[in-house]
Amino acid sequence: MRNAPNLSISPEKVFFIVTKSRQSDSNAIGPDANSDSSDDVAEDHSKSTDRSELSRFIRDLNVDEQIDLVALMWLGRGDGDLDNWRDLRSEAERAHNNRTASYLIGTPMLADYLEEALSQFGKSFEAFEEHL
Repeated sequence: MRNAPNLSISPEKVFFIVTKSRQSDSNAIGPDANSDSSDDVAEDHSKSTDRSELSRFIRDLNVDEQIDLVALMWLGRGDGDLDNWRDLRSEAERAHNNRTASYLIGTPMLADYLEEALSQFGKSFEAFEEHL
């Protein structure tokens, strides 16, 4: 693999976001028609808890980590490749604001995009899971 750019955010933090994003997405799937209302309330609470934990985690990252996270999402979405990583990151830096967490959490397929981006850096989610 060619020399990948250095990231300000650790792969472990990105994979944590992937995990939380997937949990939030799985809890966001509509309630089962056979479930009772108390299950629906628990499911809604679980969804909001996952999203708030994810939002808080992203907001607590430093600015460079947030910029890398947005650039990674764009990379995984196919907006560029490793050869133009600096351009992607520069654009993410220009666009940075205090709504980064909302922007990322509101992006459909966020976990898939981040996982794809890290695979381009030679990092695999499966290897990360093995260490848990």
